[in-house]
Amino acid sequence: MNAPRRFGLPSLTSALGVLTAISGVAGASGLALSLAGAGKWPTAGGVALAYAGFCGAILALHRRRRQGSAAFASTADDATLIAYASQTGFAEQLALQTAQALQHAGLPVRVASFGELDPSALARCRQALFVASTTGEGDAPDSAAGFTRKLAAASGDGLRRLRYGILALGDSSYANFCAYGHALSAALQRAQAQPLFDLVEVDNGDTGALRHWQNHLSALAGGAEIADWEAPRYGRWRLVERRLMNPGSAGAPAFHLALEPESPAALDWQAGDIAEIGPRLPSTQVAQLLRDLSLDGGAAVRCDGEAMPLADALATRMPLPAPHAEAMRGLSPQALIDALPPLPHREYSIASLPTDGRLDLLVRQTRHEDGRLGLASGWLTEHAPLGAPIALRVRTNRAFHAPADDRPLLLIGNGTGMAGLRALLKARAAAGHRRNWLLFGERSAAHDAFYREELQAWQADGTLPRLDRTWSRDGAPLRYVQDAVRAAAPQIREWVAAGAAIYVCGSLQGMAAGVNDALAEVLGTQALAALAENGRYRRDVY
Repeated sequence: MNAPRRFGLPSLTSALGVLTAISGVAGASGLALSLAGAGKWPTAGGVALAYAGFCGAILALHRRRRQGSAAFASTADDATLIAYASQTGFAEQLALQTAQALQHAGLPVRVASFGELDPSALARCRQALFVASTTGEGDAPDSAAGFTRKLAAASGDGLRRLRYGILALGDSSYANFCAYGHALSAALQRAQAQPLFDLVEVDNGDTGALRHWQNHLSALAGGAEIADWEAPRYGRWRLVERRLMNPGSAGAPAFHLALEPESPAALDWQAGDIAEIGPRLPSTQVAQLLRDLSLDGGAAVRCDGEAMPLADALATRMPLPAPHAEAMRGLSPQALIDALPPLPHREYSIASLPTDGRLDLLVRQTRHEDGRLGLASGWLTEHAPLGAPIALRVRTNRAFHAPADDRPLLLIGNGTGMAGLRALLKARAAAGHRRNWLLFGERSAAHDAFYREELQAWQADGTLPRLDRTWSRDGAPLRYVQDAVRAAAPQIREWVAAGAAIYVCGSLQGMAAGVNDALAEVLGTQALAALAENGRYRRDVY
């Protein structure tokens, strides 16, 4: 059903290209190499030796990929299980790429096919990621049939400690799109396992969905930089507004950002969709790299199919770790760009509608332990000047689109999750759907009441009949949004009985699991799982 997909490892192919140039060797096709003229690089021998460690590490990673799951067989108690149900080999391929990404980020992993699993072994896991293909008219792959029967026969709460994510592969031309992935999720929840995030559907290898999966992997790895398997094709936008939303807050600064596209045709998305941002390195960092390598930033190179100055190209590339940077000295500007993989994208919930004429984001600054700003949050909130071009593309997120009808909508979130919830409320207001209830958690009413005036206006005009906000640092008995959920249990049950859908947006760590547990207590685990199966419980968490 799914066409096989070649492994994507930009750093491997680019490093081979550089090693080829350094050694006076040219690539004939793929990995086949043929001898080219010697003497083109006078210092090639020294550079090649210095670069050998870097390239050797990349080649070792490639060999591990070809060796398959045996390369990812950690026995650590906290290892993340990555299991695949594959009919054509595509799911196995993606499972290995997933394992490599997490392993590079420092997480122990173990890879297994569904044929090697049983519920009792799964019960010993704390975290698992499943890559599951659907075959035929909604069936499980042949290799998964035995595990599926055992899981369906299991009863009780044997998987209560398990947190899981699912990458579901399918073909939307079939009636039962990604049916096996959804069935697997339902079976896991019936056994009391808790989803880390909503199931990610992949239609015929859709690269946008795969990038979304990679974004989840980065979050699971504590925000680690995980290179894109395939680079997105961004459009050009312009940063037109940046406003600090929480001055004086005990939390990290959060900014309201507004961007306008070069082409008005780009104003095309729905509430719930995602903005993929292509960040850039700060100009000071690029300038330092150019000085270290004694290169002219104005030298012409080709990068991602476009001609541009070397300085602009370097701003979009992953900088090498310090031990390897010296190995790049002596490379030509083009060879340098060919060697460095692109910076990974970052995803943000869109906080506006196309009719607003611009795309709004709510972005909180993140900082590494050494004080450096996060890659994308630093670019958007500090380094990019107003008026700067921003690389951006919109990714459809159908799983978080607002209901088409006027059913009651229960919105729950925290922090910058207000962005996605704001867009949903804007859509509901525009459609005249007024049965909306927002439960929201942040630190302080005085400093962290994002979009206070808008929420008050929606309360006044009847769009938002109920608003429950809880503040963790203001000394009130209710500290987090999940506590507000528990306190409103009778009313939540009434709304659900009246057909309400529940949408959750905000942080994966802490809030998502806390709200899920609270809703399970309020509604019952099986009832909550049924809401998820019916599309009435949806989450956009990160």
